[in-house]
Parts: sequence; C-alpha cells; structure tokens
Amino acid sequence: MSPPPGSYAVGVVLAAGLGTRVGADGNKAYLPLAGRSMVAWSLNAVTHVPQIGRSVLVYRRGERDLARDTVAAELPAATVELVEGGDSRHASEFNVLRYLADDIESGAVDVVLIHDAARPLAGSDMFVTALSVAREFGGAIPALTIPDVVHQGPAGIESTSGRGRLVRVQTPQAFRARPLLRAYRAAACDGFEGTDTSSCIEKYTDEQVRTFPGDEGNLKVTYAHDVAVAGVLLNRRLGEDPYAGT
Repeated sequence: MSPPPGSYAVGVVLAAGLGTRVGADGNKAYLPLAGRSMVAWSLNAVTHVPQIGRSVLVYRRGERDLARDTVAAELPAATVELVEGGDSRHASEFNVLRYLADDIESGAVDVVLIHDAARPLAGSDMFVTALSVAREFGGAIPALTIPDVVHQGPAGIESTSGRGRLVRVQTPQAFRARPLLRAYRAAACDGFEGTDTSSCIEKYTDEQVRTFPGDEGNLKVTYAHDVAVAGVLLNRRLGEDPYAGT
C-alpha cells in the first residue's frame, strides 16, 4: 500500500542495549562484522529502502560520539539522525516517538519502522513488506513458526507441532505512527512498559497487528558464536553482490 500523499516512513535502528550474552565488553552493536560494525550493516539496510524517508539511530546514553563517528566513517553517504535511548527498549522507543512527535501529529510521518541493530542480515524485502502491511492494517511483525513444540497435558507429554501455536518474532517491525505515539503516551500515563512494541499498541489502540513470514536467515546476534556466523553470511553476501556494502 502506498503512503498518503506528502507523507513518508521513518526507519529506526535500536542500538542502546548491552552485549552481556554475546561476551562483548561494551555495546555489541559496534562489534566488527565483515569489515564494518554490526550497527552499520543494519543502518545500511534501512537507508537503502526507497520507501523510508528518514533514518534514525537510537544510541546508548554516553555513546553519542561513538554513534556519530561510526556513521560518518562507515556510512559517509547516509543521512542518519541520532536520538539518545532510554533504560529499556520501551523507553528508547518512546524517546524516538517524542523526537518525531511534531511530524507524526502533522501527518508527515505515517509509519514508524523499528529494527534491531543486532539483526544485520535482514533483507530489503522484509522492510518493504513491513511498511506495506502496517499501512494497510496498522502494524506488521515478521514471525517464524516454532517447530517440534511439546507441552505437558493430562495424558502426559503432547506435541503441538508448532502449527499456528507458537512463533518467534523478528524485526523489522512497522506501525502506523499516530496510533503508536498515542499508545506510548497512554502507557507513560499509566506507568505501563510493554515487553515489545506490539504489546503497547495492542493494549492502547484498536490497530490490527498482523504477522508476515519471517526469514530464517535474519539472524539475531545474541551469543558469541552468532558473531562468527553473521560474519560468514555477510562475507558470502559481499561475494555474491559487491555492492551490498555500499
């Protein structure tokens, strides 16, 4: 679905977390992968989506210079706005929405897309699908079915086979901007902090959050071995497409 005339989407990359499970001394978003930092790969994907009019990097408190210098060195042709993150994912997202509030309320920004810096392998088709689904229904989340799920039932261990039961979600996720801002403002008044973006918008709005097929290759770098795997996959992508890193 096309955006309303005169409006555009904003792509947000979240890089305000830590790297405790991955074994990083600092912020894992700046770990090197295939010649550039992980956050630069994620930002590169966002900035190359034609349907995204503005790109925002959410940096961890105290890391503004690191964020600015990384973007300048690794994505010199990109225009990336910087917003300081909060103490949680929810707080970081609210900071971005407050930063964009005037443009959201005016209708200039119609959709906000949110992507994790820790997912440097997301394909461009996922971003395009997320934006289209969000514009049509209100919210869009990529999801993968979890296979071979079992649970304890009255007769013992029972298999659910994962069919339509349990899914694991990925990013990029996208949401209509005005309802999203309204939901986070309401959550702030109530002291509510959702586990993810959709939990907040589902609690405070009537927007429909739809899932679309995720991608097994859209790896989230969480543990130390994920760094090596992501590096291999990115180097393979560069070998197949020498312009993938531009």
